[in-house]
Amino acid sequence: MTIRVLVADDQSMVRAGFRMLLSDEQDIEVVAEASNGKEAVEKAARFDPTVVLMDIRMPELDGLEATRRILAADPDARVLVLTTFDLDEYVYEALRAGASGFVLKDDPPEQLIAAVRTVASGDALLSPAVTRRVIGAFTRMPRPAPPKELDDLSARERDVFRLIALGLSNAQIGQELFIGETTVKTHVTHILSKLGLHDRVQAVVLAYQSGAFDPNDLELRR
Repeated sequence: MTIRVLVADDQSMVRAGFRMLLSDEQDIEVVAEASNGKEAVEKAARFDPTVVLMDIRMPELDGLEATRRILAADPDARVLVLTTFDLDEYVYEALRAGASGFVLKDDPPEQLIAAVRTVASGDALLSPAVTRRVIGAFTRMPRPAPPKELDDLSARERDVFRLIALGLSNAQIGQELFIGETTVKTHVTHILSKLGLHDRVQAVVLAYQSGAFDPNDLELRR
């Protein structure tokens, strides 16, 4: 199945670069471009892309609000945010807006292509480097009591949830817990279902926003 991509960025050269890069892939097609957030919302509705590559800083409507509007119209939409690491507050807000992942504009081409495929497959992309910045943002904020749905998680599911909160992939979680990747995927599916979450990025947000784990628990145990 072809992955349909909408590229939203206010710089025409950036859009052209992404189009040229992605169009070389047999399973990816750039179906539309948008130069501002308002246009991104309109074209997302018109072209129904599999993945929206969304810049944060754009005129008329920024990428954060555009992401919110796209997901409000289609909760199953997948938004991959183009970001830089010096914009911590935008990373945090994009997570809350429902973005499914992040890529740096200066990432190697193969990483961008892999990110598009990952998000298109229904998974989420949140690197440990981004996760650490999210931890910093949430630790500076007052946190409410954890949701009661957490009590429905088994001990193993809580272990998996903690590692999701650290930004680990399914393969890495399997290595940490000495279980197969297929088993991890099953646990992740159960966790998202029990907590009523869309993807693992939302799980990370919930973990830190609610104080689901003690800060001492949010480190790898060796």
